[in-house]
Amino acid sequence: MAKVVGLGGVFFRCDDNDKTGAWYRDTLGIALQEYGGASFKHADVAKRWPAGAYTVWGPFARDTTYFDPSTSEFMINLMVDDLDGALSQVAAAGGQVVGDVESHDFGRFGWFVDPDGRKVELWEPVAEPSS
Repeated sequence: MAKVVGLGGVFFRCDDNDKTGAWYRDTLGIALQEYGGASFKHADVAKRWPAGAYTVWGPFARDTTYFDPSTSEFMINLMVDDLDGALSQVAAAGGQVVGDVESHDFGRFGWFVDPDGRKVELWEPVAEPSS
């Protein structure tokens, strides 16, 4: 049986894709390419992230409140290298920071609602504990 081996991309609709792309570029440093999106090469990411970094695929119940206050059908999770700095940049760029930063054994999380109304989760991963 063929299997999924990773997340290949995140695609979403927005009212003005150029404006949305520019906001993410200017606010969180996403390097946009000619087609208007960005590619994160696995080999490059592997050099930067601790062994504890991974990608999650997770369906949620239709009545979940985890995506609130957004009414979007999905939420994006972006790994960041400095959660506090990223949240400050989002606030300065007009994004709505929501909730409190949470710390877990696998990293720190913060959330914001982007100018298009999508909730975005930011994750600053930590290295796996040595055994």
